[in-house]
Amino acid sequence: MIIMRALAVERVVRAVIFTLLALGVFAVRGTHGKLQKAFEDELPLIRPLANQVGWNPDNSKLLHHIDQAFSLSPTTLTWIAIGMLGYAAIELIEAIGLWQLARWGEYFAVIATSVFLPLEIYEITEKVTAFRAIALAINIAAVVWLLWSKRLFGLNGGAAAYHADHNAATLLAAEQAALGLADATPCAT
Repeated sequence: MIIMRALAVERVVRAVIFTLLALGVFAVRGTHGKLQKAFEDELPLIRPLANQVGWNPDNSKLLHHIDQAFSLSPTTLTWIAIGMLGYAAIELIEAIGLWQLARWGEYFAVIATSVFLPLEIYEITEKVTAFRAIALAINIAAVVWLLWSKRLFGLNGGAAAYHADHNAATLLAAEQAALGLADATPCAT
């Protein structure tokens, strides 16, 4: 239960981050011409500081990506923001299902997380970063743990074994509660 809730919280954090990013893209899409001019006007002011720390802005991938972002049309930026909101919605649905400890949430989380694993693997082959490695490790561990421990898709005994364990745990809890109540009530003699 703790792992499911931790995964749910992690998914909510992702949903919030992608929602904020999407809102930022929506806010920028109409004014990116002004932002590009400001960026180009301010870049020469950064060069002396960059030279002092040994950083060459002309070879900066970050600045190159920012410059490429300015060439995107408002329509493209709108679609990017919509994609981010869609991803945030998927993460939020996962979080709700996992927090409720719902069987559908477990299946949804495995499928939704698995769909993005090839993209994460591709990204880490392009450039290994600590963030990418940790995100990939968390997602692979979550999928494997959910598949095995929750007996999804017929693994580890499948749904029958899952329901048998769940029913046994429920019956045990009910018996323990009944015994606890029986011990707590005074006997009338």
